[in-house]
Amino acid sequence: MAKTSAIERNLKRARLAKRYAAKREQLKAIARNQELPVEERFAAQLKLAELPRNSAVTRIRNRCEITGRPRAFYRKFRMSRIAMRDYASQGMIPGMVKSSW
Repeated sequence: MAKTSAIERNLKRARLAKRYAAKREQLKAIARNQELPVEERFAAQLKLAELPRNSAVTRIRNRCEITGRPRAFYRKFRMSRIAMRDYASQGMIPGMVKSSW
């Protein structure tokens, strides 16, 4: 089980990213627009830099929903390989069977 503080920190980042998503996209669009004057684009870039760092989507870490493990994460199931193996062996993931060859 991952540290509770790490899980909570990641949840906080997700909340911040959701809250600032619209504003961040708007400022990025202004900063990328080549037709606008340089001063206006630079001002948008500065405002973007003033936003909280944790409000960026790239700061969010994919973590297992069950254990909070940050590595060996399967996006489709939103769980780590260890939790997925346990759930699959218990038959809790539909269609997943133990392979044999």
